[in-house]
Amino acid sequence: MRVAGFVLILCTLPLLAGCGSDSGSEAERMAEEHEGDTPTATEAAQAPKIPVEGRTVTYGQQNGTARTGYLAAPADVDSVRSARGGDALPGIVVIHEWWGLNDNVRAATRRLAGEGYRALAVDLYGDAVAETPDSAQALMGRAMKEPSRLVENVRDGRAHLSSEADAPRTALLGWCFGGGMTYRTLADEASAFDAAVAYYGTPEPLSGEALQALETPILAHFGTQDQAVPIDAARKFRDRMEDAGTSLVYHEYDAGHAFANPSGESYERAAAERAWTRTTDFLQTHLTR
Repeated sequence: MRVAGFVLILCTLPLLAGCGSDSGSEAERMAEEHEGDTPTATEAAQAPKIPVEGRTVTYGQQNGTARTGYLAAPADVDSVRSARGGDALPGIVVIHEWWGLNDNVRAATRRLAGEGYRALAVDLYGDAVAETPDSAQALMGRAMKEPSRLVENVRDGRAHLSSEADAPRTALLGWCFGGGMTYRTLADEASAFDAAVAYYGTPEPLSGEALQALETPILAHFGTQDQAVPIDAARKFRDRMEDAGTSLVYHEYDAGHAFANPSGESYERAAAERAWTRTTDFLQTHLTR
């Protein structure tokens, strides 16, 4: 697999969100990209490099209903803390793909925890998980009717890591629908996170005043063959960030949408592994300094 990457490092930030400017058309484009796909776990998923423990936690509530997510952390937190000089572990708020908070996302959350973080996968679908593109499209469309509630949900995840786990720094990371929500959250929360990583998410929310206010450094991964988030839109985003003088590390890969999802039909191992290395290096730079 040929992986083309280039980096632009600038100096402030506000991003975009979703996988299209309109939630309906965004979900439709994703459905086309995922036609015939199923989120079936495969052996391509990689285990964390150190032992971790994961559990379901309540991290907030909405209208009296608990918000539950999946929290993973190193099994021996003290040894990781000692290696870093005794500080509490940084946190990562993880946002799932359009399928929902499924086993694949839990596995990815554990893998992030294996890098020495507390990783909390928030649930933006309220315990619902899709098994087919049609059901995923319906769940995403329903969720995107109230984007402010989704941002509030992500905000609760960050607050949980800060208050319950004493995370000194936090990052935001999402794929697909979650990549778009990463941008949308940054447009609303210009300085709440210390870093953000978005995989093939729609960056349109990061524009105008939101872009001018942004302070969070961003790492963005895009596939040149992606039809849900066309590469032209990604490059316009890159140019917009550069013109605004914001902090962006931008990479392109010779791959399609969802290239980093080991449970899907679009998985591209070479691109996924290259993106993972860049992601972990980026997080280490901004969370463990």
